[in-house]
Amino acid sequence: MNVRELEKLYPGAATFHFGDNEALCRELTELVRSGRKTATCEALDAFFETGAALPEEGRKDIVLNWDDSPALVIETISVEWVRFCDVGEKFALAEGEDDSLEGWREGHKRYFERNGNFSPSMVLVCERFKLVRDLAKG
Repeated sequence: MNVRELEKLYPGAATFHFGDNEALCRELTELVRSGRKTATCEALDAFFETGAALPEEGRKDIVLNWDDSPALVIETISVEWVRFCDVGEKFALAEGEDDSLEGWREGHKRYFERNGNFSPSMVLVCERFKLVRDLAKG
């Protein structure tokens, strides 16, 4: 199934990649497939800079592989704007990438520094979601 067909099934869906490189995209997509990753975040400023759609509670979105082929459909359960320094352990662990809040902070600090916009007081768009459809399974 291609993106256009999915957009007909899920009107209003946004499309996006997890991560900022192919390896990270693949890793994070697999964490969602495994059920370990049920949350994600991005810098609020990045949405304004790129014009990407902010997540919306109840909307179903299409997660892309790095090559822009569709990988997953997720549904946003909740969205909060939280400063980086105020992200709590429950949310950090729900991202599925680390086993501690400290590990989450270190890894995400590196991610945001790589993308040129880290500050401890930066605002993150913190999204919780559920997997609706794994497109690798048809």
